[in-house]
Amino acid sequence: MSDAPGLAPSTGILALSAVDAIAEIRKGHLSPLDVVDAAIDRIEATDAGINAIPVRCFEAARGEARRLMEKKAAGEDWPLLCGLPLAVKDNTDVAGVPTSGGSALTARGAPEISTPAIDRLQRNGAIVVGKSNLSELGGANTTNALFGATRNPFFPALTAGGSSGGSAAALAAHQVYLAHGNDVGGSLRTPAAFCGVAGLRPTPGLVPRKPLSDPFDTVFVEGPMARTIPDLALMLDAMAGFHPPDLLSREHPASFRNAAARPGWAERIAVSEDLGLLPVDHDIRSAFRGAIDRLQPAGCRMSETAPDLAGLPRVIRALRGLAYLATWGRLWPQSRERFTPEVAGDIGHGESLSARDIAAAMEQRAAIYRRMQTFFREFDILICPTVQVAPFPVEIMWPAEIEGTASKIYIDWIMITYVWSILGCPALAVPAGRDGAGMPVSLQVVGPPHSEERLISFAARIEQAFSSPS
Repeated sequence: MSDAPGLAPSTGILALSAVDAIAEIRKGHLSPLDVVDAAIDRIEATDAGINAIPVRCFEAARGEARRLMEKKAAGEDWPLLCGLPLAVKDNTDVAGVPTSGGSALTARGAPEISTPAIDRLQRNGAIVVGKSNLSELGGANTTNALFGATRNPFFPALTAGGSSGGSAAALAAHQVYLAHGNDVGGSLRTPAAFCGVAGLRPTPGLVPRKPLSDPFDTVFVEGPMARTIPDLALMLDAMAGFHPPDLLSREHPASFRNAAARPGWAERIAVSEDLGLLPVDHDIRSAFRGAIDRLQPAGCRMSETAPDLAGLPRVIRALRGLAYLATWGRLWPQSRERFTPEVAGDIGHGESLSARDIAAAMEQRAAIYRRMQTFFREFDILICPTVQVAPFPVEIMWPAEIEGTASKIYIDWIMITYVWSILGCPALAVPAGRDGAGMPVSLQVVGPPHSEERLISFAARIEQAFSSPS
Protein backbone atom coordinates (compact mmCIF):
# COMPACT_ATOMS: atom_id res chain seq x y z
CA MET A 1 0.00 0.00 0.00
CA SER A 2 1.34 3.40 -0.93
CA ASP A 3 1.75 6.06 1.72
CA ALA A 4 1.61 8.81 -0.91
CA PRO A 5 -0.91 11.45 0.13
CA GLY A 6 -4.10 11.69 -1.86
CA LEU A 7 -5.84 14.85 -2.97
CA ALA A 8 -7.00 17.34 -0.39
CA PRO A 9 -10.79 17.43 -0.19
CA SER A 10 -12.51 20.23 -2.05
CA THR A 11 -14.38 22.97 -0.27
CA GLY A 12 -17.11 25.36 -1.32
CA ILE A 13 -19.20 24.76 -4.42
CA LEU A 14 -17.75 21.37 -5.37
CA ALA A 15 -18.18 19.99 -1.87
CA LEU A 16 -21.94 20.19 -2.41
CA SER A 17 -23.86 17.18 -3.63
CA ALA A 18 -25.42 17.46 -7.08
CA VAL A 19 -28.86 17.69 -5.46
CA ASP A 20 -27.73 20.53 -3.20
CA ALA A 21 -25.93 22.39 -6.00
CA ILE A 22 -29.11 22.28 -8.08
CA ALA A 23 -31.08 23.65 -5.14
CA GLU A 24 -28.63 26.54 -4.85
CA ILE A 25 -28.95 27.30 -8.57
CA ARG A 26 -32.74 27.25 -8.37
CA LYS A 27 -32.61 29.67 -5.41
CA GLY A 28 -30.39 32.02 -7.40
CA HIS A 29 -27.40 31.58 -5.08
CA LEU A 30 -25.33 29.92 -7.82
CA SER A 31 -25.38 29.87 -11.62
CA PRO A 32 -24.43 27.23 -14.18
CA LEU A 33 -21.35 29.28 -15.00
CA ASP A 34 -20.33 29.25 -11.33
CA VAL A 35 -20.40 25.46 -11.12
CA VAL A 36 -18.77 24.95 -14.52
CA ASP A 37 -15.97 27.39 -13.67
CA ALA A 38 -15.46 25.66 -10.32
CA ALA A 39 -15.18 22.29 -12.05
CA ILE A 40 -12.69 23.64 -14.60
CA ASP A 41 -10.57 25.19 -11.85
CA ARG A 42 -10.59 21.94 -9.89
CA ILE A 43 -9.62 19.85 -12.92
CA GLU A 44 -6.76 22.21 -13.73
CA ALA A 45 -5.58 22.15 -10.12
CA THR A 46 -5.76 18.40 -9.52
CA ASP A 47 -5.72 16.36 -12.71
CA ALA A 48 -1.96 16.32 -13.18
CA GLY A 49 -1.84 13.95 -10.21
CA ILE A 50 -4.59 11.53 -11.26
CA ASN A 51 -5.16 11.90 -15.04
CA ALA A 52 -8.93 11.50 -14.89
CA ILE A 53 -9.98 13.98 -17.63
CA PRO A 54 -7.47 13.90 -20.52
CA VAL A 55 -9.89 15.34 -23.11
CA ARG A 56 -11.32 18.75 -22.22
CA CYS A 57 -13.94 21.04 -23.73
CA PHE A 58 -13.86 23.91 -21.26
CA GLU A 59 -14.78 26.81 -23.53
CA ALA A 60 -17.68 24.90 -25.05
CA ALA A 61 -18.86 24.14 -21.51
CA ARG A 62 -18.70 27.79 -20.53
CA GLY A 63 -20.63 28.71 -23.66
CA GLU A 64 -23.36 26.20 -22.84
CA ALA A 65 -23.58 27.53 -19.27
CA ARG A 66 -24.10 31.04 -20.61
CA ARG A 67 -26.79 29.78 -23.01
CA LEU A 68 -28.68 28.16 -20.14
CA MET A 69 -28.49 31.40 -18.17
CA GLU A 70 -29.77 33.39 -21.16
CA LYS A 71 -32.72 31.01 -21.54
CA LYS A 72 -33.54 31.40 -17.86
CA ALA A 73 -33.35 35.19 -18.14
CA ALA A 74 -35.76 34.97 -21.08
CA GLY A 75 -38.32 33.22 -18.90
CA GLU A 76 -37.62 29.53 -19.46
CA ASP A 77 -37.48 27.11 -16.53
CA TRP A 78 -34.23 25.54 -15.45
CA PRO A 79 -33.81 22.02 -16.88
CA LEU A 80 -33.59 19.10 -14.47
CA LEU A 81 -29.80 19.20 -14.03
CA CYS A 82 -29.46 23.01 -14.07
CA GLY A 83 -26.12 23.09 -15.88
CA LEU A 84 -24.15 20.76 -13.63
CA PRO A 85 -20.75 19.76 -15.05
CA LEU A 86 -20.53 16.17 -16.30
CA ALA A 87 -17.65 13.87 -17.28
CA VAL A 88 -18.31 11.42 -20.14
CA LYS A 89 -16.31 8.23 -20.66
CA ASP A 90 -14.13 8.52 -23.75
CA ASN A 91 -15.63 5.57 -25.60
CA THR A 92 -18.89 7.51 -25.93
CA ASP A 93 -19.72 10.27 -28.40
CA VAL A 94 -20.28 13.86 -27.34
CA ALA A 95 -21.15 16.23 -30.17
CA GLY A 96 -18.13 18.32 -31.11
CA VAL A 97 -15.61 16.40 -28.96
CA PRO A 98 -13.27 13.69 -30.34
CA THR A 99 -13.80 10.09 -29.19
CA SER A 100 -10.82 7.76 -28.74
CA GLY A 101 -11.88 4.61 -26.90
CA GLY A 102 -8.39 4.77 -25.41
CA SER A 103 -6.91 3.20 -28.54
CA ALA A 104 -5.44 4.27 -31.86
CA LEU A 105 -7.64 1.56 -33.38
CA THR A 106 -10.82 3.40 -32.45
CA ALA A 107 -9.76 7.06 -32.16
CA ARG A 108 -11.71 9.34 -34.47
CA GLY A 109 -12.66 12.95 -34.96
CA ALA A 110 -15.44 14.91 -33.34
CA PRO A 111 -18.92 13.48 -34.04
CA GLU A 112 -21.85 15.69 -34.98
CA ILE A 113 -24.25 14.18 -32.44
CA SER A 114 -24.01 12.75 -28.95
CA THR A 115 -24.93 9.14 -28.23
CA PRO A 116 -28.48 8.68 -26.89
CA ALA A 117 -27.74 8.59 -23.15
CA ILE A 118 -25.49 11.65 -23.36
CA ASP A 119 -28.00 13.48 -25.54
CA ARG A 120 -30.64 12.86 -22.88
CA LEU A 121 -28.34 14.18 -20.16
CA GLN A 122 -27.51 17.28 -22.20
CA ARG A 123 -31.17 17.94 -22.98
CA ASN A 124 -31.81 17.69 -19.25
CA GLY A 125 -29.21 20.37 -18.54
CA ALA A 126 -25.92 18.54 -17.94
CA ILE A 127 -22.86 20.31 -19.33
CA VAL A 128 -19.95 18.16 -20.52
CA VAL A 129 -16.63 19.59 -19.33
CA GLY A 130 -14.47 16.73 -20.59
CA LYS A 131 -14.01 13.10 -21.55
CA SER A 132 -12.82 10.72 -18.84
CA ASN A 133 -10.01 8.21 -19.22
CA LEU A 134 -10.66 4.50 -19.67
CA SER A 135 -9.03 1.13 -20.16
CA GLU A 136 -7.88 0.47 -23.71
CA LEU A 137 -10.81 -1.20 -25.52
CA GLY A 138 -12.32 -2.12 -22.17
CA GLY A 139 -10.73 -3.71 -19.13
CA ALA A 140 -10.55 -3.20 -15.40
CA ASN A 141 -7.40 -1.09 -14.95
CA THR A 142 -7.67 2.37 -16.50
CA THR A 143 -4.58 2.78 -18.63
CA ASN A 144 -4.01 3.10 -22.36
CA ALA A 145 -1.34 3.98 -24.88
CA LEU A 146 -2.93 7.33 -25.79
CA PHE A 147 -3.34 8.95 -22.37
CA GLY A 148 -1.57 6.76 -19.82
CA ALA A 149 -2.88 5.60 -16.46
CA THR A 150 -5.52 7.09 -14.19
CA ARG A 151 -4.50 7.04 -10.54
CA ASN A 152 -6.55 6.54 -7.41
CA PRO A 153 -7.30 9.93 -5.82
CA PHE A 154 -6.86 8.49 -2.32
CA PHE A 155 -3.60 6.61 -2.99
CA PRO A 156 -2.08 7.85 -6.27
CA ALA A 157 0.33 4.92 -6.57
CA LEU A 158 -2.67 2.62 -6.94
CA THR A 159 -5.16 2.01 -9.74
CA ALA A 160 -8.54 3.70 -9.91
CA GLY A 161 -9.99 0.53 -11.45
CA GLY A 162 -11.67 0.37 -14.81
CA SER A 163 -12.79 0.65 -17.35
CA SER A 164 -14.72 3.77 -16.21
CA GLY A 165 -11.79 4.70 -13.97
CA GLY A 166 -11.49 8.29 -15.14
CA SER A 167 -15.12 8.95 -14.28
CA ALA A 168 -14.79 7.40 -10.82
CA ALA A 169 -11.57 9.28 -10.09
CA ALA A 170 -13.04 12.59 -11.28
CA LEU A 171 -15.97 12.15 -8.91
CA ALA A 172 -13.78 11.17 -5.96
CA ALA A 173 -11.52 14.16 -6.63
CA HIS A 174 -14.58 16.46 -6.71
CA GLN A 175 -13.81 17.54 -10.27
CA VAL A 176 -17.44 17.01 -11.33
CA TYR A 177 -20.79 16.32 -9.69
CA LEU A 178 -21.87 13.55 -12.07
CA ALA A 179 -20.07 11.14 -14.38
CA HIS A 180 -21.06 8.76 -17.13
CA GLY A 181 -19.81 5.22 -17.47
CA ASN A 182 -20.64 1.97 -19.17
CA ASP A 183 -20.30 -1.63 -18.10
CA VAL A 184 -19.72 -5.08 -19.50
CA GLY A 185 -18.06 -7.01 -16.68
CA GLY A 186 -17.97 -4.42 -13.92
CA SER A 187 -16.74 -1.19 -15.49
CA LEU A 188 -19.27 0.98 -13.65
CA ARG A 189 -18.81 -0.84 -10.34
CA THR A 190 -15.13 -1.80 -9.92
CA PRO A 191 -13.80 1.78 -10.26
CA ALA A 192 -16.68 3.09 -8.14
CA ALA A 193 -15.58 0.69 -5.40
CA PHE A 194 -11.89 1.56 -5.70
CA CYS A 195 -12.64 5.31 -5.59
CA GLY A 196 -15.39 5.34 -2.96
CA VAL A 197 -18.28 6.51 -5.15
CA ALA A 198 -21.55 5.00 -6.38
CA GLY A 199 -22.00 3.28 -9.73
CA LEU A 200 -25.08 1.54 -11.08
CA ARG A 201 -25.21 -1.15 -13.73
CA PRO A 202 -28.90 -0.95 -14.73
CA THR A 203 -31.03 -3.68 -16.25
CA PRO A 204 -30.36 -3.78 -20.01
CA GLY A 205 -32.79 -1.47 -21.79
CA LEU A 206 -33.36 1.03 -19.01
CA VAL A 207 -30.76 3.49 -20.33
CA PRO A 208 -30.46 3.82 -24.14
CA ARG A 209 -27.14 2.56 -25.43
CA LYS A 210 -24.75 3.84 -28.04
CA PRO A 211 -24.92 2.00 -31.39
CA LEU A 212 -23.34 -1.43 -30.96
CA SER A 213 -21.77 -3.81 -33.44
CA ASP A 214 -24.23 -6.37 -32.03
CA PRO A 215 -27.60 -4.69 -31.36
CA PHE A 216 -28.85 -7.95 -29.81
CA ASP A 217 -26.22 -7.84 -27.04
CA THR A 218 -27.60 -7.82 -23.47
CA VAL A 219 -24.31 -7.34 -21.59
CA PHE A 220 -23.16 -3.82 -22.54
CA VAL A 221 -25.04 -1.08 -20.66
CA GLU A 222 -24.68 2.67 -20.02
CA GLY A 223 -25.10 3.94 -16.48
CA PRO A 224 -24.69 6.72 -13.92
CA MET A 225 -21.92 7.38 -11.41
CA ALA A 226 -22.13 9.88 -8.56
CA ARG A 227 -20.89 10.61 -5.06
CA THR A 228 -24.24 10.00 -3.34
CA ILE A 229 -27.24 7.78 -3.96
CA PRO A 230 -29.69 10.71 -4.43
CA ASP A 231 -27.28 12.20 -6.99
CA LEU A 232 -27.09 8.87 -8.82
CA ALA A 233 -30.89 8.55 -8.83
CA LEU A 234 -31.21 12.08 -10.22
CA MET A 235 -28.78 11.26 -13.02
CA LEU A 236 -30.59 8.01 -13.79
CA ASP A 237 -33.87 9.90 -14.15
CA ALA A 238 -32.13 12.21 -16.62
CA MET A 239 -30.58 9.49 -18.81
CA ALA A 240 -33.14 6.65 -18.73
CA GLY A 241 -35.92 6.37 -21.29
CA PHE A 242 -37.09 4.94 -24.57
CA HIS A 243 -34.90 5.15 -27.67
CA PRO A 244 -36.43 3.29 -30.65
CA PRO A 245 -33.18 2.22 -32.40
CA ASP A 246 -32.05 0.38 -29.23
CA LEU A 247 -33.69 -3.03 -29.46
CA LEU A 248 -33.81 -3.41 -25.65
CA SER A 249 -34.94 0.13 -24.85
CA ARG A 250 -38.11 0.76 -22.87
CA GLU A 251 -39.95 3.55 -21.08
CA HIS A 252 -39.41 4.04 -17.37
CA PRO A 253 -42.49 5.48 -15.64
CA ALA A 254 -40.87 5.43 -12.19
CA SER A 255 -39.00 8.30 -10.54
CA PHE A 256 -35.71 7.09 -9.17
CA ARG A 257 -35.37 10.36 -7.25
CA ASN A 258 -38.50 9.41 -5.36
CA ALA A 259 -36.99 6.01 -4.56
CA ALA A 260 -33.85 7.66 -3.17
CA ALA A 261 -36.02 10.00 -1.10
CA ARG A 262 -37.63 6.96 0.58
CA PRO A 263 -34.70 5.07 2.12
CA GLY A 264 -35.70 1.69 3.46
CA TRP A 265 -34.50 -1.81 4.19
CA ALA A 266 -35.80 -4.68 2.11
CA GLU A 267 -37.56 -7.44 4.00
CA ARG A 268 -35.66 -10.44 2.64
CA ILE A 269 -31.93 -9.83 2.32
CA ALA A 270 -29.27 -12.37 1.36
CA VAL A 271 -25.60 -11.82 2.17
CA SER A 272 -22.54 -13.56 0.73
CA GLU A 273 -18.89 -12.57 0.81
CA ASP A 274 -17.83 -14.83 -2.08
CA LEU A 275 -21.03 -16.08 -3.80
CA GLY A 276 -19.97 -19.57 -2.79
CA LEU A 277 -17.43 -19.93 -5.60
CA LEU A 278 -14.98 -17.00 -5.87
CA PRO A 279 -11.64 -16.21 -4.20
CA VAL A 280 -11.85 -12.95 -2.25
CA ASP A 281 -8.93 -11.16 -0.61
CA HIS A 282 -8.81 -11.44 3.19
CA ASP A 283 -8.87 -7.66 3.65
CA ILE A 284 -11.96 -7.36 1.42
CA ARG A 285 -13.73 -10.09 3.40
CA SER A 286 -12.85 -8.35 6.65
CA ALA A 287 -14.04 -4.95 5.44
CA PHE A 288 -17.23 -6.52 4.07
CA ARG A 289 -17.96 -8.19 7.41
CA GLY A 290 -17.33 -4.93 9.21
CA ALA A 291 -19.79 -3.14 6.94
CA ILE A 292 -22.45 -5.83 7.38
CA ASP A 293 -21.99 -5.67 11.16
CA ARG A 294 -22.54 -1.92 10.93
CA LEU A 295 -25.86 -2.41 9.14
CA GLN A 296 -27.39 -4.97 11.49
CA PRO A 297 -27.86 -2.65 14.50
CA ALA A 298 -29.51 -0.18 12.10
CA GLY A 299 -32.31 -2.67 11.55
CA CYS A 300 -31.10 -4.65 8.54
CA ARG A 301 -31.89 -8.37 8.92
CA MET A 302 -30.00 -10.79 6.68
CA SER A 303 -29.53 -14.44 5.75
CA GLU A 304 -26.17 -15.92 4.74
CA THR A 305 -26.80 -17.45 1.32
CA ALA A 306 -26.29 -16.99 -2.43
CA PRO A 307 -27.82 -18.36 -5.63
CA ASP A 308 -26.23 -21.42 -7.20
CA LEU A 309 -23.89 -19.91 -9.80
CA ALA A 310 -21.74 -23.00 -10.33
CA GLY A 311 -20.25 -23.04 -13.82
CA LEU A 312 -20.92 -19.38 -14.56
CA PRO A 313 -17.25 -18.30 -14.83
CA ARG A 314 -16.76 -20.78 -17.69
CA VAL A 315 -19.89 -19.45 -19.37
CA ILE A 316 -18.59 -15.88 -19.04
CA ARG A 317 -15.24 -16.80 -20.57
CA ALA A 318 -16.93 -18.36 -23.60
CA LEU A 319 -19.49 -15.61 -24.17
CA ARG A 320 -16.87 -12.89 -23.69
CA GLY A 321 -14.64 -14.54 -26.29
CA LEU A 322 -17.56 -14.76 -28.70
CA ALA A 323 -18.48 -11.10 -28.14
CA TYR A 324 -14.90 -9.86 -28.61
CA LEU A 325 -14.50 -11.89 -31.78
CA ALA A 326 -17.76 -10.46 -33.13
CA THR A 327 -16.69 -6.90 -32.25
CA TRP A 328 -13.05 -6.95 -33.33
CA GLY A 329 -12.79 -9.93 -35.67
CA ARG A 330 -12.73 -7.82 -38.83
CA LEU A 331 -9.61 -5.98 -37.58
CA TRP A 332 -7.96 -9.00 -36.00
CA PRO A 333 -6.21 -10.64 -38.99
CA GLN A 334 -4.26 -7.53 -40.04
CA SER A 335 -3.91 -5.78 -36.66
CA ARG A 336 -3.12 -8.48 -34.08
CA GLU A 337 -0.08 -6.66 -32.75
CA ARG A 338 -2.11 -3.50 -32.08
CA PHE A 339 -4.37 -5.14 -29.50
CA THR A 340 -3.46 -5.37 -25.83
CA PRO A 341 -2.54 -8.89 -24.65
CA GLU A 342 -5.78 -9.05 -22.66
CA VAL A 343 -8.03 -8.15 -25.60
CA ALA A 344 -5.99 -10.38 -27.91
CA GLY A 345 -6.52 -13.25 -25.48
CA ASP A 346 -10.28 -12.75 -25.55
CA ILE A 347 -10.40 -12.60 -29.35
CA GLY A 348 -8.17 -15.65 -29.63
CA HIS A 349 -10.39 -17.57 -27.23
CA GLY A 350 -13.39 -16.61 -29.33
CA GLU A 351 -11.66 -18.04 -32.41
CA SER A 352 -11.06 -21.32 -30.61
CA LEU A 353 -14.71 -21.91 -29.73
CA SER A 354 -16.73 -24.51 -31.59
CA ALA A 355 -20.43 -24.23 -32.27
CA ARG A 356 -20.92 -26.91 -29.62
CA ASP A 357 -18.93 -24.81 -27.10
CA ILE A 358 -21.13 -21.80 -27.76
CA ALA A 359 -24.34 -23.80 -27.55
CA ALA A 360 -23.23 -25.36 -24.25
CA ALA A 361 -22.43 -21.93 -22.77
CA MET A 362 -25.80 -20.54 -23.81
CA GLU A 363 -27.61 -23.57 -22.41
CA GLN A 364 -25.77 -23.35 -19.09
CA ARG A 365 -26.39 -19.61 -18.79
CA ALA A 366 -30.11 -20.24 -19.26
CA ALA A 367 -30.08 -22.87 -16.51
CA ILE A 368 -28.24 -20.53 -14.12
CA TYR A 369 -30.62 -17.70 -14.99
CA ARG A 370 -33.56 -19.88 -14.00
CA ARG A 371 -31.85 -20.71 -10.69
CA MET A 372 -31.26 -16.99 -10.16
CA GLN A 373 -34.95 -16.27 -10.76
CA THR A 374 -35.90 -18.87 -8.16
CA PHE A 375 -33.47 -17.32 -5.68
CA PHE A 376 -34.92 -13.82 -6.13
CA ARG A 377 -38.41 -15.11 -5.54
CA GLU A 378 -37.21 -15.93 -2.02
CA PHE A 379 -35.00 -12.86 -1.49
CA ASP A 380 -35.50 -9.22 -2.47
CA ILE A 381 -31.84 -8.21 -2.49
CA LEU A 382 -28.40 -9.78 -2.30
CA ILE A 383 -25.41 -7.97 -0.79
CA CYS A 384 -21.88 -9.06 -1.70
CA PRO A 385 -18.54 -7.27 -2.06
CA THR A 386 -18.14 -5.15 -5.18
CA VAL A 387 -14.54 -6.28 -5.64
CA GLN A 388 -12.46 -9.35 -4.88
CA VAL A 389 -9.23 -7.42 -4.32
CA ALA A 390 -8.15 -4.02 -3.03
CA PRO A 391 -6.65 -1.43 -5.40
CA PHE A 392 -3.19 -2.54 -6.54
CA PRO A 393 -0.19 -0.65 -8.00
CA VAL A 394 -1.15 1.18 -11.15
CA GLU A 395 1.68 -0.44 -13.14
CA ILE A 396 0.18 -3.92 -12.63
CA MET A 397 -2.43 -4.78 -15.24
CA TRP A 398 -4.20 -7.35 -13.06
CA PRO A 399 -3.52 -9.36 -9.90
CA ALA A 400 -1.75 -12.67 -10.50
CA GLU A 401 -3.44 -14.35 -7.56
CA ILE A 402 -6.12 -13.83 -4.93
CA GLU A 403 -5.49 -15.39 -1.52
CA GLY A 404 -3.30 -18.07 -3.05
CA THR A 405 -5.62 -18.82 -5.97
CA ALA A 406 -3.93 -18.06 -9.29
CA SER A 407 -5.78 -15.83 -11.73
CA LYS A 408 -5.76 -18.00 -14.84
CA ILE A 409 -7.27 -15.32 -17.06
CA TYR A 410 -7.62 -11.54 -16.95
CA ILE A 411 -11.23 -11.48 -15.83
CA ASP A 412 -10.88 -13.88 -12.89
CA TRP A 413 -10.46 -10.96 -10.49
CA ILE A 414 -13.68 -9.22 -11.58
CA MET A 415 -15.99 -12.25 -11.61
CA ILE A 416 -17.90 -10.90 -8.60
CA THR A 417 -19.28 -8.15 -10.84
CA TYR A 418 -19.28 -10.05 -14.13
CA VAL A 419 -21.69 -12.75 -12.93
CA TRP A 420 -24.47 -10.17 -12.57
CA SER A 421 -23.75 -8.68 -15.99
CA ILE A 422 -24.15 -11.98 -17.77
CA LEU A 423 -27.45 -12.64 -15.94
CA GLY A 424 -28.95 -9.21 -16.70
CA CYS A 425 -29.30 -8.19 -13.05
CA PRO A 426 -29.07 -4.57 -11.92
CA ALA A 427 -26.17 -4.12 -9.51
CA LEU A 428 -25.22 -1.01 -7.54
CA ALA A 429 -21.83 -0.27 -5.94
CA VAL A 430 -22.60 1.54 -2.68
CA PRO A 431 -19.91 3.36 -0.64
CA ALA A 432 -19.69 1.90 2.87
CA GLY A 433 -17.02 3.86 4.73
CA ARG A 434 -13.28 3.17 4.85
CA ASP A 435 -11.18 0.26 6.07
CA GLY A 436 -8.38 0.51 8.60
CA ALA A 437 -5.90 1.56 5.91
CA GLY A 438 -8.15 4.36 4.69
CA MET A 439 -9.26 2.60 1.51
CA PRO A 440 -12.91 2.89 0.44
CA VAL A 441 -15.23 -0.02 1.25
CA SER A 442 -17.99 -0.87 -1.21
CA LEU A 443 -21.06 -3.07 -0.99
CA GLN A 444 -22.54 -4.48 -4.19
CA VAL A 445 -26.33 -4.52 -3.92
CA VAL A 446 -27.98 -6.82 -6.47
CA GLY A 447 -31.59 -7.51 -7.40
CA PRO A 448 -33.58 -9.27 -10.08
CA PRO A 449 -34.03 -7.54 -13.45
CA HIS A 450 -36.06 -4.31 -13.31
CA SER A 451 -35.62 -3.80 -9.53
CA GLU A 452 -33.71 -0.49 -9.68
CA GLU A 453 -36.22 1.38 -7.52
CA ARG A 454 -35.83 -1.13 -4.71
CA LEU A 455 -32.03 -1.13 -5.03
CA ILE A 456 -31.86 2.66 -4.90
CA SER A 457 -34.13 2.90 -1.86
CA PHE A 458 -32.08 0.22 -0.12
CA ALA A 459 -28.78 1.85 -1.07
CA ALA A 460 -30.02 5.20 0.25
CA ARG A 461 -30.69 3.49 3.59
CA ILE A 462 -27.17 2.05 3.60
CA GLU A 463 -25.84 5.53 2.90
CA GLN A 464 -27.80 6.84 5.89
CA ALA A 465 -26.35 4.12 8.12
CA PHE A 466 -22.79 5.04 7.19
CA SER A 467 -23.47 8.76 7.50
CA SER A 468 -24.56 8.31 11.12
CA PRO A 469 -22.08 8.07 14.01
CA SER A 470 -21.18 4.43 14.65
